[in-house]
Amino acid sequence: MPVAPRTPPGVLELLPPQQLAFQRMLDTIRRGFERFGFLPVETPAFELSDVLLTKTGGETEKQVYFVQSTGALKEGGDPARRAEPGFAPPRPSLALRFDLTVPLARYVAEHEHELNFPFRRYQIQRVYRGERAQKGRYREFYQCDIDVIGKDTLALAYDAELPAIIHGIFSELAFGAFTIKLNNRKLLRGLLEHFGWKVEQHGDVLHEIDRLGKMASEEVVKRIVALEPGTETAAAKLVELMTTAPGDEGALEMVAQLVVAPSTVLAEGLDELRSVYRGTLALGVPAQQLKIDLSIARGLDYYTGTVYETFLDEHPRLGSICSGGRYENLAGHYTKSKLPGVGISIGATRLFSQLLEMNVIGAAQAAVAQVLVLAVEAPLAAEYARLATELRAAGLNVEVYGGNDKLAKQLKYADRAKVPLTLLVGTRERDAGVVKVKDMRETATVREQDVPRGEVVGAVQRLLLRTGTAST
Repeated sequence: MPVAPRTPPGVLELLPPQQLAFQRMLDTIRRGFERFGFLPVETPAFELSDVLLTKTGGETEKQVYFVQSTGALKEGGDPARRAEPGFAPPRPSLALRFDLTVPLARYVAEHEHELNFPFRRYQIQRVYRGERAQKGRYREFYQCDIDVIGKDTLALAYDAELPAIIHGIFSELAFGAFTIKLNNRKLLRGLLEHFGWKVEQHGDVLHEIDRLGKMASEEVVKRIVALEPGTETAAAKLVELMTTAPGDEGALEMVAQLVVAPSTVLAEGLDELRSVYRGTLALGVPAQQLKIDLSIARGLDYYTGTVYETFLDEHPRLGSICSGGRYENLAGHYTKSKLPGVGISIGATRLFSQLLEMNVIGAAQAAVAQVLVLAVEAPLAAEYARLATELRAAGLNVEVYGGNDKLAKQLKYADRAKVPLTLLVGTRERDAGVVKVKDMRETATVREQDVPRGEVVGAVQRLLLRTGTAST
C-alpha cells in the first residue's frame, strides 16, 4: 500500500502561482530594505541549544524544535538507566531557531570586531516554533527582519527611519490603506508610576494594555484591576487616556497636562516619542499614515523605548502585520559590550496566507516563462534551441517545449501555463525566413503575426512591453 501524501500540520505549502506571488512579495520587501542601505545576513537554521536558549523561559523552550541525529539517540545512557523513574535524557545540543532576534544577538556578539557599527542588517529566513497548529499560526514561517545595532549608543534617528522603510514597502505592495502606530515604553512606564503601580507590576500591566484594540476597554480595565485590587480608578483613567488621545502630538500634550511634574523616565519618553514622530514625518511618511497611539505596548519585555505596530485599515482583524521597537542591549548574554538596537519585523508567511485567503493578493501569474518555443517538427530542434538562446541572451525567460506532442496539446499547455507568447517555426516558416508569433493573452489585439527571423527578438520585446510583462 502506498503511503498517503500529506503535509505536516502547521506549514504553508503553495502551488506555483501562489509561490510566485509570495516570492514577488519577498522580493519587494528585500528591495525596500536594501534601498535604505541594509546588508543581508543569514544564520543557520539551527543553533547550539545553550546559546539559543540563554535568555528564554520554560514556556519558550516548550515551543523549540530540538535537532538530534539517530546516532545521538544512543547518548542517553544504558537502557536500564533510561527506564528508571524520573530519568531525563540530556538536552540535544542543537535546536532550530524560533525567531531571528536571538540568532542576530549571537551573530553580532561573535563577529563584533569584524562589523562596522552602526550595523544595519536585514534577514529574510524561515523560523520554527512547536506551537499547536491553528489558522493563521504556523510551525514553519518566514520572518523579514531589519535591525540597526549600535556600539554603546544608538541615535534616535534610526528609530525614525524604520517606519519610513516600512511605509515604502507597504506602499509598493499595495495591499490597501495602512497605518503605522508609534509609542514609547518609557512613556508607558512613567504613566504607570504616575498612577501608582510599582515597578515590579509594570510588566504584567503592560501585557494587559497590549490587549487594547483586541479586547473591549472595559475588559482590559477588569484584567488590570485583577492584578492589583483597589486600582479601579487608576486603571479606568489609564485606559481612558490611551483610547481617547489623538493620533498626533496632541497625545503628548494630553500626557503633559495630566502629569504636571513628570518623572525622569516619563519626560524621556515624551521627548523620544516626539523626536521619532517628527523625524519620521520628515522622511516623507504622510501624517495620515503615522499615528501616535498610547495603547501600543508590545508584549515582549525586552523593548525599552520606541515601539511600533502596523495595521491594514480595511482589515483590522488581521492585527499588527509589522511590529518592533528599541532595546537597550541586544547581546548582553553573549558579550560585555553594550549593543543597543532598534528593529522591526514582518511576519511574511502569516500576512501572505491571510491576504491570499481574503483575495487581497492575486495569484494570476502561473509561469515565469515569457515565451514558449513550440516543437512543431522534430528535425528543427536545433533551430528551436538557437531561437531560445537568442531570446535568453536578450534577457527574456524562455521555455522550449519538449517531445513530439500535437500542436493543439502544446498550445493547450501554453494557455494553462499563462505564457504570454508562443513562437512557431515549421518548414514553411523556416524556408520563408519568418517566425510565427502567437499572442496568448486575452488582451491581445493581434493574435498572430509572421515576424522576420532577424527581427524576432525586438518584436517579442515590444509585444511584452505593451502589457508590462517584459523581463526586468
